[in-house]
Amino acid sequence: MVLLDNTIVGAALPDMQHRLHTQLTGLQWIVDAYVLVVAMLLLSGGVLADRFGRKRLYLAGVAVFTAASVLCSLAPSIGWLITGRVLQGIGAAALSPASLALLAAACPRPQERVRAIGLWAGISGIGLAAGPVAGGVLADAFGWPAIFLVNVPIGVVLVLVGLRILGESRNPSAAAVDVPGTILSVLGVGALTYGLIEGGSRGWTSPVILTSFAAAALLLAGFVVVEGRRVAPMLPLRLFRQRLFTTANTAMVVVGFALMGSSFFFSQFFVTVQGSSILRAGLQTLPTSLAMVFVSPYAGRLAARYGFRIVVTIGLALAGAGLLTLGSVHSDTGYGNVWWRLAVVGAGFALTMSPLTGAAIQAVSSQEGGLASGISSTTRQIGAVLGVAMLGAIVRTSESGGGSFETGLDSAFTVAGAVTLITAVFTGLWLTRSST
Repeated sequence: MVLLDNTIVGAALPDMQHRLHTQLTGLQWIVDAYVLVVAMLLLSGGVLADRFGRKRLYLAGVAVFTAASVLCSLAPSIGWLITGRVLQGIGAAALSPASLALLAAACPRPQERVRAIGLWAGISGIGLAAGPVAGGVLADAFGWPAIFLVNVPIGVVLVLVGLRILGESRNPSAAAVDVPGTILSVLGVGALTYGLIEGGSRGWTSPVILTSFAAAALLLAGFVVVEGRRVAPMLPLRLFRQRLFTTANTAMVVVGFALMGSSFFFSQFFVTVQGSSILRAGLQTLPTSLAMVFVSPYAGRLAARYGFRIVVTIGLALAGAGLLTLGSVHSDTGYGNVWWRLAVVGAGFALTMSPLTGAAIQAVSSQEGGLASGISSTTRQIGAVLGVAMLGAIVRTSESGGGSFETGLDSAFTVAGAVTLITAVFTGLWLTRSST
């Protein structure tokens, strides 16, 4: 349900733009409002689940997510829709880590736990792949509000069944929630995102934008200071002394940046530039998510056999090359010359995500593996927030400078591809020998 919401919204963005009479900036907020909240609250959600009960927080998260989905579907304006997306993010940040913690507690034997988590990941992948098609079908037939109503019956069933069959578990010795760190991170990344999204329309040198960037710098600097002094920080800075950990998370930021930032425009390209229907555009974007679903299960095995460095470097190089080729796709390019580029992008990123998380976990002690995994997910989400904001800013700046939406997209895909390729070189050089 959570991952479905990552991809189903992208397919409905053209319909949202038409019916809500919003510009690109509004579409960016619809996506980033959700991803930003998930990114900033994900680590705190895991701590809350351990302290106050995984079942309790999981069901509370499902209830909030479901109620927020109803609010999104009934939203009469862009402001109400963004509010609903923020609430969805809060629910997702609670239920996602709690769901994994419930699985771990229910499957004490390591082999059984690995199978359970593999099934969890596989079903999540189905949600990811189904999003573009489901979004295209629902938005085309009933309008964009229908994409959020899909969550309602799922959420209701989860709450009713969960109350009966889920067992409660908690960790009484879990650390306290890092409230100052959470607040500073939310405000800091939020201010940075605001400046990046609104800069294209308000002007990059306007007082509001310059103030938002200055506030982001101060807040994020304060976050670093606070985290360095706390006994139990949400983000232990000492972990970044490990080169493998730092390199893996830096690369994960780029994965989120390029993957989410570029896929934000896929449906818009097919509808706005090539004149496809919303349903057809949803089907046309499918190669990326299908490639990810098919390739992801093999990424970990390949990393175990050939090492993190080789697999991650090849994956980033493939994804970067695919994005660069998308930068040369135009309104008259036939779909037969487009779909394989989308598939290459999906396959490349699928090769990177699991090995990067594995590298981050390998860099820390066994007791901190869960924390490392959570940080890896958070850095990918932060990259996604910045990708939608920054690539959107590139498109917006191109349009305001007299260019077309199409030329702006070419520039955005090219930048995403170049950043990914540079990261492939960086990763190949800086991942430690032990990870090869």
